[in-house]
Amino acid sequence: MTEHTGAEHGGEPGSRGRTSIADVVVEKIAGMAARDVRGVHALGSGFARSMGSMRERMPGAGSGKSVTRGVSVEVGEVQTAIDLELVVEYGVSITDVAGAVRENVIAAVERMAGREVVEVNIMVGDVKLPDEEDEEDEGQERQRLQ
Repeated sequence: MTEHTGAEHGGEPGSRGRTSIADVVVEKIAGMAARDVRGVHALGSGFARSMGSMRERMPGAGSGKSVTRGVSVEVGEVQTAIDLELVVEYGVSITDVAGAVRENVIAAVERMAGREVVEVNIMVGDVKLPDEEDEEDEGQERQRLQ
């Protein structure tokens, strides 16, 4: 009986072939990781959030789009760069929130997608004030009243 090693067949089974990861996969991972950070109210600008909220109420609209709103990525074979647009809660330290978002996003993308994150650029586009109603909440309230 002959023993077969992975070397005879081109290496370990896990190294045979290529794995491709679509940009949207990395966008979703980054979006979820950013939202998990305390002090992040939402991702995307106010206008993008209200337009996205309207689109999501339309029949046949994709439910995953809100996860990637405010997230753009450039994904290479081994590296990725991520841009995020955040809305933070009033009263939080923006620099602390940005640092925590950066750490959480890098850890999630590197662990789940196996891509080295070379940069996470964060743009804080708005602050959610305590008495301010969300455009999304407002739109849902109007829809309930109709």
